[in-house]
Amino acid sequence: MMKRKVVIGFVGTQLDAGKSVSRWEKWRPTVSLTQHEELLVHRMALLHDQKYQSLAVQLQEDISSVSPETEVTLTEINISNPWDFGEVYATLFDFAQRYPFDTENEEYWIHITTGTHVVQICLFLLVETGYFPGLLLQTSPPRNQRAGEPGSYTLIDLDLSQYDAIAQRFAREQSNAINLLKSGIATRNEAFNRIIVEIEHVAVRSKAPLLLMGATGAGKSFLAKRVYELKIARHQISGSFVEVNCATLRGDGAASALFGHVKGAFTGAQQDRGGLLRSAHSGLLFLDEIGELGLDEQAMLLKAIEEKTFYPVGSDKLVTSDFQLIAGTHRDLQKDVMAGRFREDLYARINLWCYQLPPLAQRPEDIEPNIDYFLTQQSIELGRKISFNKQARAKYLRFATSSVAKWQGNFRDLGASILRLATLAEGGRIAEDLVDQETQRLLMLWGHQELTQSTLLTGILTQEQLDELDLFDRLQLQSVIEVCRECTNLSEAGRRLFGVSRTQRRSTNDADRLRKYLTRFSLDWSNINSNQ
Repeated sequence: MMKRKVVIGFVGTQLDAGKSVSRWEKWRPTVSLTQHEELLVHRMALLHDQKYQSLAVQLQEDISSVSPETEVTLTEINISNPWDFGEVYATLFDFAQRYPFDTENEEYWIHITTGTHVVQICLFLLVETGYFPGLLLQTSPPRNQRAGEPGSYTLIDLDLSQYDAIAQRFAREQSNAINLLKSGIATRNEAFNRIIVEIEHVAVRSKAPLLLMGATGAGKSFLAKRVYELKIARHQISGSFVEVNCATLRGDGAASALFGHVKGAFTGAQQDRGGLLRSAHSGLLFLDEIGELGLDEQAMLLKAIEEKTFYPVGSDKLVTSDFQLIAGTHRDLQKDVMAGRFREDLYARINLWCYQLPPLAQRPEDIEPNIDYFLTQQSIELGRKISFNKQARAKYLRFATSSVAKWQGNFRDLGASILRLATLAEGGRIAEDLVDQETQRLLMLWGHQELTQSTLLTGILTQEQLDELDLFDRLQLQSVIEVCRECTNLSEAGRRLFGVSRTQRRSTNDADRLRKYLTRFSLDWSNINSNQ
């Protein structure tokens, strides 16, 4: 059974107007639809403002005279400003919600020839999103304005899935975007590729923060820069890419570096400072190791993300910066929230889109394309082509993808390794002897790292905590713990550890000094002694 055709559109206050007999000599878009011999419009739903009631009635009568089979219904829709996008869209949305659409028995054509441009745009959006379940209808006047000529009409189907050429174009654009995010590296790891595909979707559709998690060298900064380049290419941002490692922001200078300060805010503040957040206005701010920020800076950052405003240090005047945030961390922020080291509200705000980047050791299939990428980069840097000979390449790949290769520094280790090989390559050719030297160097590097961590600390701290410590801190903390395990309580251990400096203090609280030291590493007396 053929569906009934229903046309929904606005009364054209100019194009449809006319009361004298001469009105039939001009083309009127609403009436013309019912003058096509091959087209039967079963119902015409005309929307109009109250002040155009008489024109709507006139059109109703004219349509009835040329097409008695067409039922014409008049619906009063009052829009105070037909050029106000918000008002027009809301009014038409409400109409669509109320209208008794019967898609099983009726076919709907949404007429966009009449009405203001804003009305036409809103109808387009409402059809595209399915709130008006139908096709767009565009009518045109006849080439020669002869009396009685109905002109022409065109239906526009917004279901883009039906258009292969458009679908292929979108697919190419998405593929290009993904290629940009990967810097042209033909990665093969399924888990990583799935992450990149989703980040591409999110990056071009959302301004919400991204949270990139992964070990040092896993590519967080690299990926953040690619997201910035993608958004620049899509004209979604116009400002700078600003990157800061929060682990380098310490003490009172952290807030000043991020949020700026005014002259005289503190000793040494001899002039105003804009701060990194203002430098990122209209651009992208990458806060690597965001878990290292202090709680005060975290609170200020939350306000800046949510309200786009903040107070520089020492100022009582708000400044504005509209930036997009990408945060990076190798810490487990959820555990930090539970331990009180990271604000729960900030974590909730930046955790909407969270991605765990797999380490290089879990992506052996991606080592070869990344070797090629780093070789290309070194060829550009050194101004000469660098390549392996066949045997050397096979040997290096066997080592790089084996279980012996720890890649503890992830892509930083791999990039540094290729840099050394490229620098030492005679005539730009990497031979087997160089590969042998390099693999021994890597094994020594990783062996040294394992040696410095294969202490009693491995039973107390997590691998993430150990990775955060300099060798100096590890050795010092290990010595402190060894003393603590030889004592019965904090006070005794404190007296031994601070045996000299305690004599130079008016009042001593050795236990408190030791407790504060251990707290720096999220440790207490029970942690130390429960692992004996």
